[in-house]
Amino acid sequence: MMLQPSAEKIIRKYQETAPVDVIALAHDLGIAVWQSDKLPKDVSGKLFLDSKNGGKSGWSILVRDQDAPVRKRFTVAHEIGHFLLHRSDLGDGITDDEFYRSGLSNVQEAQANRLAADILMPYPLINRIMADGTRDISVIASKLGVSQAALKIRLGIPVTA
Repeated sequence: MMLQPSAEKIIRKYQETAPVDVIALAHDLGIAVWQSDKLPKDVSGKLFLDSKNGGKSGWSILVRDQDAPVRKRFTVAHEIGHFLLHRSDLGDGITDDEFYRSGLSNVQEAQANRLAADILMPYPLINRIMADGTRDISVIASKLGVSQAALKIRLGIPVTA
């Protein structure tokens, strides 16, 4: 996954403190972020061209209002991933269901998930949190503003039901 150096620089700026301010990151990338209670239960978010209310890039991210905060944060990061990696393949937008599946390929969805994890859970930030002796996954996940399952996947720890 190759990002433009300018995008990498913007992302790194937000990874200095936990939790990563994913909304400010989106705005800095020129994307407006909105919440809606009108998205169907099986839709977590969508990235779309928004000539009326979009950010300076002309794009908006819409997330499902009813989702948990950690879910909304991952959805925003996932849609940022699509914006940075797949914009040329999106047409006027994309909708991701609750399993982060859309009309894009599984490879592209995996890329957006990987970038979302990189954005929200950068290893240097995890290492800084752990440097003070914190080893409890629930505490680290809370500090990062992510789910325990997402953090376990990021760290290669088996996720059990």
